[in-house]
Amino acid sequence: MVDRERLAAQLAAVEQRLASLEERLQRLEGGATRSEAPAEGLHFTFEELPARPFPARRRVIAAPRPFPVTELLGWGGVAALVLAAAYLIKLGIDLGWLTPGRQIMLAVIAGLALVGGGTLLRWIDRDYAALLPAGGIAILFFAAYGAHLYYRLIPFGAALAAIILICLGSLWLCRYFQSEMYAFFAVAGSYSAPLFLDGLRTGVGELALYYTAWSLLFCAFAVWLGRRSIYLVAACLALLGFDAVWYAQWHNLPRSPWLAAVTFQGLQATIVAGCAMLFSLRHRSPLDRPAAWAHLPPLLLFYVLQYALLERHLPDWAPWLAILSAVVLAGCYWVVRGRLGGPLPGGQLIVAVYAAVVLFHAGYLEALPEGWQPWAGLVAGAAMAAWLLTRRFDPWSHSAVLVALGLIFMINLTRAILNFDLQRVAGGDWLALAYALELYAGFALARHAALPRLVRGALVYAGHLAAMAAAATLLDSRLAVSSCWALLAVACLSMALRLGDRLLAQSSLLVFAFSGVKVLLYDLAGAAPLVRIGSLVVLGASLYLGGWLYRRIPADQDASSPVPGRGTALDL
Repeated sequence: MVDRERLAAQLAAVEQRLASLEERLQRLEGGATRSEAPAEGLHFTFEELPARPFPARRRVIAAPRPFPVTELLGWGGVAALVLAAAYLIKLGIDLGWLTPGRQIMLAVIAGLALVGGGTLLRWIDRDYAALLPAGGIAILFFAAYGAHLYYRLIPFGAALAAIILICLGSLWLCRYFQSEMYAFFAVAGSYSAPLFLDGLRTGVGELALYYTAWSLLFCAFAVWLGRRSIYLVAACLALLGFDAVWYAQWHNLPRSPWLAAVTFQGLQATIVAGCAMLFSLRHRSPLDRPAAWAHLPPLLLFYVLQYALLERHLPDWAPWLAILSAVVLAGCYWVVRGRLGGPLPGGQLIVAVYAAVVLFHAGYLEALPEGWQPWAGLVAGAAMAAWLLTRRFDPWSHSAVLVALGLIFMINLTRAILNFDLQRVAGGDWLALAYALELYAGFALARHAALPRLVRGALVYAGHLAAMAAAATLLDSRLAVSSCWALLAVACLSMALRLGDRLLAQSSLLVFAFSGVKVLLYDLAGAAPLVRIGSLVVLGASLYLGGWLYRRIPADQDASSPVPGRGTALDL
C-alpha cells in the first residue's frame, strides 16, 4: 500500500511538470494562432490505471568495479572454502565414518551450496558474489570425475551426463552473472573430459563428433551473448584436446585414421571462421585490430597442427592445401567486407598475417624447389620495391606480408654475398651480380621517390657488398678483383658527384676500405712481385682519385638536386 501511494505521488509530480512545460511553450509562442488544436497527448491522468496492487520488484544494486585487492581476497576466501571441504573429507576418511559415497555426496552438497549462496548474494554485489559459484562449479567437476575415476561409483554414461549438466549450468551462470569466467569453466570442463573418460576415446569419429557438438554450442552461445573470447578459447582447447588424444591413441598405428583427423581440424576451422563472420554480421561489429590479434592464436594453431598431419601423410599436397586455406580465408574476408560495405582493418590484419606465414613456410620453404629459392629472393625484392614505391597497402594491416618478403630477400641476399650452398642453384655464380643490380635499381627508385635516408643507405650499402661479392665470384685473379673493386668505388664517387648525393659518396668509402684491407692482407701475401706492384698501383691510384673526387662533393647535399656553384658536374 505504501508503494502504491509513493508511486501515485511520483506520477502526480510528473504530470505537474508536464503541465508547467506546456505553459512555458505557449508563452514562448506568443499567443500565436494555430490551425490545429494542441496535442492532447500532454494531458493525461493516472486515475484510469487499474486499481490492482503493483508487484514489488527486487532491485539489483549496481556494485562498483572490484579493486584487485578485493578480488584477491574473494578468490582467497573461495580457495579456503574449497580446501576446508577437502580437509573435511580427508578427516572423515581418516576417522572411518565417511564412505566413498558419502564423500561424493558431501562434495556435491558443498558445490551446490556455493552456487546457491552466490546466486542469492547476486542482488547485493553481482561481481563479488560471482566468485562463490566458481568454486562450486570446480567442486562439482572434481566430484563427478572422482566418482567415476577414483571410486567407480558411477558408470561412464552417468559421469558424462554429470559433466554435461555441470557445463550447461556453468553457461547459465555465465549469462546470469554476465561473467565470461563461467563460460571458460564450461569450455575447460567439456573439452578435458576425453582426457579422463575412456569411453570418449573409442574411435576418432566419436571423439570428433563430441568436440564438434561442443564447438557448435559454444559458438552459438558466444554469438548470442556477444562475447568473442568464448569461441576463441573454445577453438584453441578443441584443437589441443583432440590433438592430445590423437597422438596418444592413434598417431603411431600402422593404418592411422589420419583423414578423419584432418577432416576434424578443417571442420573446426570452418566453424570458427563461420562464427566470426556471423558475429560480425549479426552485431554489425567488424573486427578491429586488437580483436584480430586475439583471433590469430587459434588460426595459427590450426595451421601448425594440420600441416604437421598433412606433411606426414600427404607431403606432396601439404603446401598446396595450405595455400588453398589462405585463399579460402581471404574469400571469407571479402564476403564480410561486401556485406558490411567497406574495408575491415582487423580482417585485413588476420588475412595478412596468415598469408605471410603461408607464403614463407608453405610457399617458399616447402613448395619451391631448393634450386630456385635464391632466385625467389629477387622476386621478393621486386615486390617489396613495389610496396614501398606505390604505398597502396596499409602499413599496419599488411606489414606482415612485407616482413615475410623481406625475410626471403635477406636470407637469399646473404647466401649470394657469402656464396653459401649455391652449387645446386642454376646460375648461382651470377646470383650476387643480379642482387647488386636490383639493389642499385632500388636505390635509384628510392632516391627518385625521396624515401627516408635509412632506406636509401641500406639499399646502396647492400648493393656494394653484393657487387664486391660478384667480382670475387666471377673473377679468378686477385689483381682483377682488386681492380674491379677500385673501379666500383671510383664509379660510385663519379655518380655521386654528378648527382650531388653525399650519401652515395659516403657509401663508396666502404668499397675503398675493403679494397685496402684486401690488398694489404690478401693480395700482397704470397703473390708474385709484379702482382704486388700492380695491386699497390691500383690501390694508390684509386685512393688518390677517390679523395680528389670526394673533395668535390657538396658538404650538405643529401639526395636531391645539387647545390649550385659547389662542385657540380657543370663546374667541371
